[in-house]
Amino acid sequence: MAESTIEQAIFLGIDTGGTYTDAVLWSEQRGVIAKAKALTTRHDLSVGISGAVERIVTEASVRPADIRLVSMSTTLATNALVEGHGGRIALVMVGFSKADLEKADLGTALGSDPVVFIPGGHDVYGRAQPFDPAALIEALPRLQQDVTGFAVCAYFAVRNPEHEIAIRDLVRKETRLPVTCSHELSAKLNGPRRALTTVLNARLIAMIDRLVAATEGFLDRRGIHAPLMVVRGDGALVSAAFARHRPIETILSGPAASLVGARHMTGLDNAIVSDIGGTTTDVAVLDKGRPRLDPNGATVGGFRTMVEAVAMRTFGLGGDSEVSLDDNAMAPSIKLGPRRLVPLSLLATNHGAAVIDHLARQVKAANAGRLDGRFALLTGVPAQMASGLSKGEAELYERVTVEPRPLDRLLNSVSQAATINRLVARGLVHLSGFTPSDACHVLGLQNNWNAEAARYGAVLYARRKDGAGRPLCDTPEEVSHRTFDALIRRSSEVVLETVFAEDGLEGPETVASSLVQQALSGKSGIAGVRLDIDRPVIGLGASAPVYYPAVGDMLGTECIVPVDTDVANALGAVVGQVRVSVEAHISQPVEGLFRVMAGEVVRDFQIEEESIAFAESVLKQQAGLLALEAGTDEAQITIARDISAATVEDQRKFIEAVLIATASGRPRIAH
Repeated sequence: MAESTIEQAIFLGIDTGGTYTDAVLWSEQRGVIAKAKALTTRHDLSVGISGAVERIVTEASVRPADIRLVSMSTTLATNALVEGHGGRIALVMVGFSKADLEKADLGTALGSDPVVFIPGGHDVYGRAQPFDPAALIEALPRLQQDVTGFAVCAYFAVRNPEHEIAIRDLVRKETRLPVTCSHELSAKLNGPRRALTTVLNARLIAMIDRLVAATEGFLDRRGIHAPLMVVRGDGALVSAAFARHRPIETILSGPAASLVGARHMTGLDNAIVSDIGGTTTDVAVLDKGRPRLDPNGATVGGFRTMVEAVAMRTFGLGGDSEVSLDDNAMAPSIKLGPRRLVPLSLLATNHGAAVIDHLARQVKAANAGRLDGRFALLTGVPAQMASGLSKGEAELYERVTVEPRPLDRLLNSVSQAATINRLVARGLVHLSGFTPSDACHVLGLQNNWNAEAARYGAVLYARRKDGAGRPLCDTPEEVSHRTFDALIRRSSEVVLETVFAEDGLEGPETVASSLVQQALSGKSGIAGVRLDIDRPVIGLGASAPVYYPAVGDMLGTECIVPVDTDVANALGAVVGQVRVSVEAHISQPVEGLFRVMAGEVVRDFQIEEESIAFAESVLKQQAGLLALEAGTDEAQITIARDISAATVEDQRKFIEAVLIATASGRPRIAH
């Protein structure tokens, strides 16, 4: 397509966050044409998407046929991992032992989900061990009723994936459920961490599937027939079909898009980018115009994955964070997150007078109740996601409805508080309560939802007792100010944690030190302590104008909040490029034999140069096909070689070689 036509083409960017879905229309020639927000509707994501898109298409008077590309970023996968949500899956470990569950936090991530161990796997040179899937075949009829998908990890599958492929084909044939194989996600060694990454991927498939299906369904109904792309965690674009099979790669999709958007909006090469959403705050350092990739893999929700993503630190802190008290102190401090609650002000906006009536009833009560200001409602996920519930969980789940119910009327015993928390962790139930967003409504800093519900929530929270049995605060304004200040302070701390970690220090420990805390408090004695950061902070997110000027003041640095900060992610989604990579490994099982292992291809050569030439030709073909699948027709392919050799008695000895092919190009757009 001619360059001028590309410049005139209109692109639609969508960002589906935990609270809001953003949409933006953009072209190379005109920049941002229109932008809008709508509430994310988790029970049916297409409702929120259509709400935002319809608004900007109408505002800009754009014909559906004028839109040549649709690209989306999402924080749904990141939020799910931070909050511990996701489907129940079965892990199949081939050639591993139970002791391997203790490594890489695999057992913690797996929780109560079933695991099957079977003999098999390969050695470092790709040679097969005896393989026997009998235990899995016996378990499949039971597992099929109990899980939403399977994760498969075989010993040294990155050298030879034939046993993973055999298991994948068997499980798909017998159950028709989604199957994720570890070799599809990473070429790196470390089986337990590959298994962890595969488990998380399998859990997310249903969620990303629903997002893509909802988006495609809406676009089709609206007559927008353009390719659909998704932002990956490293900022690259991939096709929606590609993302459906590898949803784990979309963790940090929203933050990666925000970095691309921040760079595009400000033109700054060096900055700290902090993106505050409803559920999380994501902080990264922009250096020489590019976000740094984390060489060890992205860490989200406390788990270190093998997903290549921006070196982003994700914190369970946002406008919708749960407000709780440090109960161990006589004068308890306010803590925020990591769990997201539906703000009371938003709940009342969506569900009307019933919410206000219950809050008013609780305020009129003579004594404060421990469940005051808390509601539960169904998230609306498909019924299959509720598989594997215990008797107590199933009974309580039956009593939760799509309309919010106050916890003081829903729960019959103290033990049911733990039960409802387990249903929340499974992504089946939402909890609603007092949040920083509600505090901002009380203080007049926000006015988009129901301020009456927010005020009632603040009154109920202020009545909570401190260690001496006194009310926490005297007025709703006081508790709201304390909540607002707690978010400013914690936002400043997460920026500093990231900065210190980038400088090679232990981020959390350094921030917790008395000197840093003294500097943040602005207190000084004979010796004063001052913080100095060498670059500005870019505050992103719809609530950034509310919070980030104060964060900049606390950190003593310039804070820039761009004009289009509220749609930074959606904008970042449409200005990126497709980029994929594949890897080949050449080893020497015996002297004079060079074994090429590239995905499912394993071939032996007697001459080193021939093995390298073959590996490069295979990689070019694989990278080209992968780039087509990822959504570009004009990929440029580069190959990087890393050949290890040693000199022994003046003789060169080949050890191993790693070759990586990277394909990149503009996304395919509709003609």
